[in-house]
Amino acid sequence: MSEVLVEIKNLKRYFPVADKKTVKAVDDISLIIHKGETLGLVGESGSGKSSLGKLVVGLDTPTSGSILFEGKEFTGLNKKDQREMNREMQIIFQDPHASLNPRMRIGEIIAEGIDGYNLAKGKKRLEIVYSLLEKVGLRPEHAQRYPHEFSGGQRQRIGIARALAVQPKFIVADEPISALDVSIQAQVINLLEDLKEKEQLTYLFIAHDLGMVKHISDRIGVMYLGKMMELASSDDLFKSPLHPYTQALMSAIPIADPSSIKRERIVLKGDPPSPVNPPSGCRFRTRCAKAMDICAAIEPQWKEVEDNHWTACHLYP
Repeated sequence: MSEVLVEIKNLKRYFPVADKKTVKAVDDISLIIHKGETLGLVGESGSGKSSLGKLVVGLDTPTSGSILFEGKEFTGLNKKDQREMNREMQIIFQDPHASLNPRMRIGEIIAEGIDGYNLAKGKKRLEIVYSLLEKVGLRPEHAQRYPHEFSGGQRQRIGIARALAVQPKFIVADEPISALDVSIQAQVINLLEDLKEKEQLTYLFIAHDLGMVKHISDRIGVMYLGKMMELASSDDLFKSPLHPYTQALMSAIPIADPSSIKRERIVLKGDPPSPVNPPSGCRFRTRCAKAMDICAAIEPQWKEVEDNHWTACHLYP
């Protein structure tokens, strides 16, 4: 594997709520992201995917744990040092309608990072903005328009151009296609893949669509109620998912020709438990058909069950 770009160690993010209770949005997550790879992150709504993504790029502060970027501690930095490191990591937001300032022209939106880090001025600044627009499939004259003049797919391209403006090494794509029409989603995914090669980027790609995640990701992590359930290469995860939760997710992926593949549909019982009061032991046990007594008593350890294939499940002692 290539060298490590991002290393997350025992990361936690707890939110206090009413009656002195706590939501454990991210609960003791440890993983690494290699330089040049795309790590996909999937799971149901409320599993903690977006919370993890925001922690990694410094948009939120962890309750405990650490984040290392190129071997340097990212958490707990002073504002000046954190600002410098923030240039190396950017985020593409889920909703292109809400993430662009409606009162700013497109050129100014894209140039915010350029201005903030004093990277270029005058003619050079304008040339960079025009170049970024062309990189994402838009035209230089679009710089004078406002966000409301563009479609959802075009706005997301503008969001991508804004993220690229400061020449980052690492980008968190937080469900960048979920708010787009299906016909546009593949175009945005192809754009992200092209930019990854041309700009030598590393991605944390957060999504619901398992098929799309498989297409773009080198490795995939599966989250449930703030915990990581499984992590493996994209091929291994789809060929032989180990955790019962991952198996249920895989069984729900639509197949173009159902008669060509015999696959049992695993229907999860009940709704996800409240993150304020998660089950004891394994958090998935209340919906798991393979749950055992030990699952309620002891939380399963996060371990490497097969080569580069990690899971947290008592089925694999």
